[in-house]
Amino acid sequence: MAENYEPKILAFLCNWCAYAGADLAGVSRFQYPPTLRVIRTMCSGRVDPLYIAEGLVNGYDGVFVSG
Repeated sequence: MAENYEPKILAFLCNWCAYAGADLAGVSRFQYPPTLRVIRTMCSGRVDPLYIAEGLVNGYDGVFVSG
């Protein structure tokens, strides 16, 4: 692999837990890679497994579900 390879990651973040942490990181001016796409969900338990498969089919290298 090339040295400058950056994987594309799709992240489903729970509104009450993980998204609050991501929001705090933004307020604190921490930076995360632009190849990370965040989708806020009401609960990580409500993420349909088909959404994970769709992310992988549509070219994402990884899918992250956090709550």
